Amino acid sequence: MLRWMTAGESHGEALTALMEGVPAGVEITTEEISAALARRRLGHGRGARQVFERDELSLLGGVRHGRTIGSPIAMRIGNAEWPKWSTVMSADPVDPADLLIDAGTGDEREIARNRPLTRPRPGHADLPGVLKYDLPDARPVLERASARETAARVALGAVAEALLEQVAGIRLVSHVLRIGSVTLPDDAPRPGPDDERRLSADPVRCTDPAVSAAMVTEIDTARRAGDTLGGVVEVIATEVPIGLGTHVDSSRRLDARLAAAVMGIQSVKGVEIGDGFAQAARRGSHAHDEILSVDGGRVERASNRAGGIEGGISNGSAVVVRAALKPISTVPRALRTVDLANGEEAKGLHQRSDTTAVVPGAVIVEAMVALVLADALLEKTGGDSVEECRRNLEAYLARVAERTRW
Repeated sequence: MLRWMTAGESHGEALTALMEGVPAGVEITTEEISAALARRRLGHGRGARQVFERDELSLLGGVRHGRTIGSPIAMRIGNAEWPKWSTVMSADPVDPADLLIDAGTGDEREIARNRPLTRPRPGHADLPGVLKYDLPDARPVLERASARETAARVALGAVAEALLEQVAGIRLVSHVLRIGSVTLPDDAPRPGPDDERRLSADPVRCTDPAVSAAMVTEIDTARRAGDTLGGVVEVIATEVPIGLGTHVDSSRRLDARLAAAVMGIQSVKGVEIGDGFAQAARRGSHAHDEILSVDGGRVERASNRAGGIEGGISNGSAVVVRAALKPISTVPRALRTVDLANGEEAKGLHQRSDTTAVVPGAVIVEAMVALVLADALLEKTGGDSVEECRRNLEAYLARVAERTRW
């Protein structure tokens, strides 16, 4: 079983990522993980924070000379801005007088670094978090709820993607389907894993140049209006073998695991597998993927509306996962709220933010899909090394081929 977790706060000294259960022999380097982190910082509509928020990655354990060794993997992603936050985010007690000193240049956003955050922002975890944990202000909530934490998940996802490809030849690609009101047509060609360089070079990670240009215009218009945008992203996993997941237990269904993992990403408000919500408008005769016998007995599907999963089990087609991300909650045109210090009407604090986070959202969803698929693959193949996992998978697939050859 693959287990992972992250620790750390947005403006803390570092984020930490831990992963246990990775077999020995997965080839992975600091450079490859750093490349995944760099993809997360790309995208038109990102704020100034991406310029100075460098990801200082260190591999602390579980990898030797570019290969996993079977022990837990530990990673650290340092915060280049830590000196500015070392007092506010200190793990040890500080002199309260130090928190009364204006930080930075006197800009209200900089001063707010030291002041109690008593004006919860609509759309954030601020208000429910403060009340749930009985905290004096929202700083401890927003620091952990921040999407900055996803950098650790993307780092873990890079390890998972290496495992998937090296054991089973599974490769993933992510792209943007929608930003605001601009949508990639349903019949537009979908990318493959070999299109990664082209997607990373596009300002909005879109496969169609004309749609990409329209998305850029949509973002620029929202920025000028002091507003933010959401959208929809899609992840496609190719060469996923039949048989990952199960129908026998609801918590172990592959689609349920994917949905839970993706819904756990900040700003995600909807998840669908395959055609998902569009299926609800179709009749059954046009909704399901017919099973065909081709090439002397090999089984194929006439379509992939199910997104590669039936009954909680991968069916041999590409696994397709889509996620809908709400507009960023930190809106430049500050929204109405209540000051918890006195109950008076107020405006939610606005600090630096992006116009949209849909583009990095695609990379983050890709990482989460990779983690779930890697867990399901190891559940099926077992093994303490890549070679053992590969042998077990080959034996299983040979039996599948026997069953589907007539």
